[in-house]
Amino acid sequence: MEIQQFHYDNKIVQKFLYATLLWGVVGMLVGLLLAFMFLFPNLTDGISWLSFGRLRPLHTNAVIFAFVGNALFAGIYYSTQRLLKARMFSDWLSNFNFWGWQAIIVAAAISLPLGYSTSKEYAELEWPIDIAIAVVWVAFGWNFVGTMLKRRQRHLYVAIWFYLATIVTVAVLHIFNSLELPVSAMKSYSVYAGVQDALVQWWYGHNAVAFFLTTPFLGLMYYFIPKAANRPIYSYRLSIVHFWSLIFIYIWAGPHHLLYSSLPDWAQNLGVTFSVMLIAPSWGGMINGLLTLRGAWDKVRTSPVLKFMVVAITGYGMATFEGPMLSLKNINAIAHFSDWIIAHVHVGALSWNGFLTFGMIYWLVPRMFNTRLHSIGMANFHFWIGTLGIVLYALPMYVAGFTQALMWKEFNPDGTLVYGNFLETVNEILPMYWMRAIGGTMYLIGMFVMLYNVIATIRSGSKVTDELAEAPALSRISGRRKAGEKYHTWLERKPIQMTLLATIAILIGGVVQIIPTLLVKSNIPTITSVKPYTPLELEGRDLYIREGCVGCHSQMVRPFRSEVERYGEYAKAGEFVYDHPFLWGSKRTGPDLLRVGGKYSDSWHLNHMYDPQSTSSGSIMPAYQWLVRNAHDRSDIQAKMKAMVTLGVPYTEEDIAAAEASMEAQAAQIEENLYTDPEFARSYEEEKAYARENGLEFVEMRDREIVALIAYLQRLGTDIKIEQNTEVALEKP
Repeated sequence: MEIQQFHYDNKIVQKFLYATLLWGVVGMLVGLLLAFMFLFPNLTDGISWLSFGRLRPLHTNAVIFAFVGNALFAGIYYSTQRLLKARMFSDWLSNFNFWGWQAIIVAAAISLPLGYSTSKEYAELEWPIDIAIAVVWVAFGWNFVGTMLKRRQRHLYVAIWFYLATIVTVAVLHIFNSLELPVSAMKSYSVYAGVQDALVQWWYGHNAVAFFLTTPFLGLMYYFIPKAANRPIYSYRLSIVHFWSLIFIYIWAGPHHLLYSSLPDWAQNLGVTFSVMLIAPSWGGMINGLLTLRGAWDKVRTSPVLKFMVVAITGYGMATFEGPMLSLKNINAIAHFSDWIIAHVHVGALSWNGFLTFGMIYWLVPRMFNTRLHSIGMANFHFWIGTLGIVLYALPMYVAGFTQALMWKEFNPDGTLVYGNFLETVNEILPMYWMRAIGGTMYLIGMFVMLYNVIATIRSGSKVTDELAEAPALSRISGRRKAGEKYHTWLERKPIQMTLLATIAILIGGVVQIIPTLLVKSNIPTITSVKPYTPLELEGRDLYIREGCVGCHSQMVRPFRSEVERYGEYAKAGEFVYDHPFLWGSKRTGPDLLRVGGKYSDSWHLNHMYDPQSTSSGSIMPAYQWLVRNAHDRSDIQAKMKAMVTLGVPYTEEDIAAAEASMEAQAAQIEENLYTDPEFARSYEEEKAYARENGLEFVEMRDREIVALIAYLQRLGTDIKIEQNTEVALEKP
């Protein structure tokens, strides 16, 4: 038997490890800043690119795609070479993957604070960056498949199965959710509208969690847990059931993010059914990981690597039990839009993704630099302060979520809401926000301790860049099953067939849910009174998206007595047919805005954006003063309207030609309305006189950004006219 010598490429693993540490610190620092902005809303007062609405998507993208993304690449590049007994297919593709991914992260870090956002959760990046993501991901997949084809190991280990499913599914999710029509270099509109856009987005959003934050980390678990414990995986059969059932079921669960919304009931019920089914494969994986450590608990007590991994797997089990429970309608009716969801998400992210990454880094770095970990004591300190940080973060958010849900739904004996003012619920949970900030601080301190420990470890060793290895050459792999060979054993040496089967498994759920919603018109009943936005309202909607307002405000009144009493008539599917993208939101830090049109005066909206506390005492909303000062660039309005026509919005050629005149007239009317406020009239005239006396350029109020935003806010919900005494059938949670 011919023994071949070759070298593993450790350089690419080291690069991704460095990037993981860098972006982990950045992403968590931004998250901590956001946590303190709940307590000090004017912390970054007047700086548009540091506003909460623009930083929130930066935080989520940084921790998901920069921190976790680089970690999974590091783990996959390390483990794949050793599991397949081969160097990566192409060093050039490996480096293209690394530098391309870092360029995407930098582009996100620049564009999101500048307000270039699609508003779609976990997919906020604009179309040029979306294309770059697809190109880099395909290069990663090409490199991975090429390595499989030149492998020296006949059978594909379970970790490889999860990596394959990740590569295929993330590509499908990203491409279909990111189908958008460009208007300019950094502006586009989703090709889907309203209910359809919501379904596609949460098909993507839920499965980004599934196939970017879960399946690749399960692959890493199946590799690094046995390595760190020096024990084989508990059950090969369980790993087979775990893999196939998980990838088939997970893809169906997205609609549980849209329960009690305007999504058709059949799609909601499918999401609930498959979400509950997810408990079985998820816990199968958790059990397989934990039982791998049977007989090794003494080692767990002394090894910080295994401590991190045990808590990571336990956190995975907790999150994957809670997720299906939250998909039950009676529980979802309480939890959705509240801080309960924030707690749920962070239990998974901080423990499963964060702690598994930390354990992997502590295991990898000494091997990458041929040395010992600088300090076991510091690693143990990191473990305990990180664990305490998770507890102090999550528990207050659960309390906040329960408090919000109970206060939102409480009625007086006479049928009125006990807490009619939304701010009463906000002020009640401020102590929980303080505890969250403290917990986040502790978790970040642990990150800095690890950073120091890793740097000291690297300095004490020497790089192992091209690690010598040897393995028998692999003879030609027969396509036929051998006598007595089980089907899955045969499949494990056929990567193309396995990839095709995995692709079919993940496509079935998406096809069954999405195609009928897109093509069957009866799923989205039309409402004749619903008309397209005027040009100025369309511009205002784009400003609403730019400022990230959807991060704190929903636009989806659910059919509950409490919500109809608080916000107005519940939402109908036909209301959103011209919304590219949808803006239903997923969190209510502030009240729902679906029916806000006409509820307040134009002057109230201006004052509220300039100084929220002046109109709403105790508000934790930051000021958006630049909207009141800035001139509004409306030069792209005709291009925007033409794009909307392409997407099915019924603007006529006359509408497009008259867009500027229409905007001028509507803006002038809003300016006139503002003059009815004596305080505004006085300060505005003083501002105008000051500019004239000092030779400064003066922007008329009608030409400022705030006017377009007011036009949009005053339009919301006004297409639906409901008589005051009309009885509506309400579902009771």
